[in-house]
This record gives sequence, C-alpha cells and structure tokens, in this order.
Amino acid sequence: SQKGRLAVVTGANIGLGYETALALAKKDFEVVLACRNLHKAEKAKTAIQKIHPEAKVECLEIDLSRLKSVRLFAEIFKSKYNQLDLLINNAGIMMTPYKRTEDGFENQLGSNYLGHFLLTGLLLPYLEKTPGSRVVALSSNAHRWGTIRLNDPHFEQGYNPKAAYGQSKLACLMFAYELDRKLRQHQYQVKSVAAHPGITLTNLISHFNPVMKFIAHILSPIFFHSIKSGALPILRAALDPEVKGGEYFGPGGFREYKGPPVKVDSSKKSKDPQTAKRLWDLSERLTGIIFFK
Repeated sequence: SQKGRLAVVTGANIGLGYETALALAKKDFEVVLACRNLHKAEKAKTAIQKIHPEAKVECLEIDLSRLKSVRLFAEIFKSKYNQLDLLINNAGIMMTPYKRTEDGFENQLGSNYLGHFLLTGLLLPYLEKTPGSRVVALSSNAHRWGTIRLNDPHFEQGYNPKAAYGQSKLACLMFAYELDRKLRQHQYQVKSVAAHPGITLTNLISHFNPVMKFIAHILSPIFFHSIKSGALPILRAALDPEVKGGEYFGPGGFREYKGPPVKVDSSKKSKDPQTAKRLWDLSERLTGIIFFK
C-alpha cells in the first residue's frame, strides 16, 4: 500500500495514462487525473472507482499545449495540496498535422514536451519537500529517429510529422537526463527517471491513415502488447525502490516492442550533455520558467 502518497498523471483519462492511474489508485495513492477534457476525466474517475471503490481520485483540467492552462493548473493544485510524491508526464499526441500552439510552438513539441517542462518546474517545490518523490518522463522508441532542431524547433522550414514527433520524444528523454543532472548538482532529493511503453495500440494512432491503422491492428498480436502491459515500465520507473535517478525503463523483448519492464539504454544523441544544456536553456526561454535560481 502507498496510502498517504499523491500522484499527478497527465493524460490520465485514456490509454497508458488511465492504466497508470488505475494501478496507482489500486496501490492506495491519491491520484490527480490531469486532463484536457474534464468530462472524459470524470468518466475515467468513475471507471477507476467502480474497480476500486476506496480510490481517492481528483480531476483537474490542463491543456499542455497552452502555457496559460499549465500555469492555472499549477495554481489550483497548490491551493488544494501541500505535497507531491509522483509526477508522471504521460500526455501526448503523435504525428499530427501541422499546427502552431497559441504560444507559437510546433504542436507536438508544445504538447509532448514544453508543457511538461513548465509543469515540472512549477511543481518542483512540492516534489522537493516530499521525501522519496519522483518525476517520470514518457519517451518512446521514436526518440531514436529524433533530432533536436535547436535552430528550427518549430519546423518553420518545412514540416514532417514523423520528425516532429521524434524530436518531441527525444526532448522528453533528454529533459529527464538533464533534470537528473541538475537535481544532483543542486542537492535535491527528487529523482528524475524516464520510461517508454514499447508499442501499444493507443488513441495516438488516430492521425494515421486508414491503411496504416488496418495494418497496425492486423500485426498487433504479433509485435505489440496491451496498453496494460505498456504501462508497466512507467509503473516500475515510478515505484521500484531500487530505481536510481537518470535511469530509463522499457519492455525487455525484441527491439523493446514488448516484454517485461526492464532498465533499457537509449540513443547516443539522447546522452549528449551539450545539446541537453542548450535544449534546457531554450526551453526555459520559451516557457518563461527558471528551475534553479
């Protein structure tokens, strides 16, 4: 039992976020479902409490593509709670058509990475004063095809949805590593870790063309695993008492598509401290937050 502990899970109304929130609620965490759509969040809360009637679940609105919404979420959170044991930065979109957010960011970078960067910075004081707290960043195998486009992060010179998704997931992973380095440097007790789910058929494929969706469903029993199984690396990163800051977890099977949750390696690019520092500096400028003053 993890009674008395509090978790925030972004994008918790569906898919990996829902399965993660459900598993935490079953372990007696109080869980905040941080979701863009409050109606869907309330339905998820009802579903969780039907399975686990004693679950303490709260729904709070957040649109990670809008910095104003992230800041408002943080203010509401601070008015309700005085601790934070787990921040699971799960919410995301995948290979969407080109769009700029209201803050001027490429939509996938804004939604998957920059919104979570700001959220983590705003909630860091609550994590730091809660012993044993962790931040879990959600990356993807797609980080391996990503490149951090420091000179054109918003694809003003021509958009490629796959490249933009890869950049956003590489950024999430590099953020986890760089945050770990900075937490150690400033002698914080918070752990920063990362995870990826392997390959699961979540709502993220909604922007795929019909042929690709059909092929994905045909191949899924062979190459993919269930959403419940995909949540296991996230849960291990969040709960395993042996986890160290800066570690990365994913499925242990072929090419990390599926399998049991194990510690995994990442691309050479993801471990480049110079690029990570430049990405961090850019992210602070874009979001307007300074983590360590």
